[in-house]
Amino acid sequence: MLYPRVSLYALMLAAAGIPLYIHLPRFAAVNLGIGLGVIGTVLLVIRLVDLVQDPLIGWAIDRWPGAQLMFAALAALGLAVGFPLLFGLPEGASVGALVAILVLLFSAYSLGTILLYGRSATLAKQADPQELMRLAAFREGGQLTGVVLAASAPALFVAFGAQGQGYPAFGLFLGALALLTLIVTTPIWRRTPITGEGISFTALGQSGALRLLVLALINSLPVALTATLFLFFVEDKLQLSGMAGPLLILFFLSAGASVPLWARLSNRIGPKQTLMIAMPLGIASFIGAATLSAGELTAFALICLASGAAAGADIVILPAMFSVVLTRAGLNASAAFGIWSFAGKLGLALAAFFTLPLLERSGFSPGQANSAQALNTLTFAYALLPCILKLGAFGMVLTLPTEVPAK
Repeated sequence: MLYPRVSLYALMLAAAGIPLYIHLPRFAAVNLGIGLGVIGTVLLVIRLVDLVQDPLIGWAIDRWPGAQLMFAALAALGLAVGFPLLFGLPEGASVGALVAILVLLFSAYSLGTILLYGRSATLAKQADPQELMRLAAFREGGQLTGVVLAASAPALFVAFGAQGQGYPAFGLFLGALALLTLIVTTPIWRRTPITGEGISFTALGQSGALRLLVLALINSLPVALTATLFLFFVEDKLQLSGMAGPLLILFFLSAGASVPLWARLSNRIGPKQTLMIAMPLGIASFIGAATLSAGELTAFALICLASGAAAGADIVILPAMFSVVLTRAGLNASAAFGIWSFAGKLGLALAAFFTLPLLERSGFSPGQANSAQALNTLTFAYALLPCILKLGAFGMVLTLPTEVPAK
């Protein structure tokens, strides 16, 4: 039951990641009456908290290795309180209240994520590359299941008669899920922690971890852009009313189904070679999305399948590679994953900060009739810009060392 419990904890955390960025712009604009530009600015400002907080969280986890269960409980309780508060906010709620709740949620998410990833060597049955990749497959499979669940839940609640676009019920559901997860996953945090030496800029560089950190940041930007703009692209550009939820589920189901396949392939031919197969599939998907016109449901569904499968490789392989280089170098993984966590969330925040005000200036208005210029701007931000960034990430992958997997 060790790895399934890891999957469940990752599932719980997933709701405070990409799904929150998917739902928050629409929830804030429609339910709270807060503009897209304001939301983009709020999300970037909160990242300034993470700039200091995430590395400190990683340092604290390494400083007090015996407090794993306490840290895991604090993360779960923060989500259990924060989600009902956020999605229960009434219309006209102040931006200050929104910021305070988001800080609570993102702090809990940071704590749980850094703990889960930083304890990879502890949670794996053996601290070798193959077992770390197997652990990663369970962890990322759970995370993607959580993304599908959280991305689709509001629509399901609406189908059952929930009010407010399903968001108040959604918040209560996520709060209950966090409490249940804490109870079920308690045993995994009682394992004896495996720790290492303190990290430094030099140590990260010599181990190869610093290069992977830069790659993770650049590679997070395309997914961040598409996640932030997915609902707008489907409903306003493609005019596929009511299809955003099913298409989003299709994307993440494809990613989740591909994770064990990419993990096995990586253990067979190596992580770099696996990424060299997967990343061009993602690039082709962005190009395909840029060519679509209104009503092209089948074509976009195929793009969701392809791009989801490509994303599955990034999600499982890059963190596992990071864990392997840290373990080999004997470095404290939690502190390093504190920096890794900040890099990933910075990507999401930068996407929101630059694209949401850009759309607002172009005259784009969700759910309304939009000009050709506004829709072209949306297409550029959703498909063309991510394609350029993904090409940059692919170029970095080509420079990584080639490893021959152990037979």
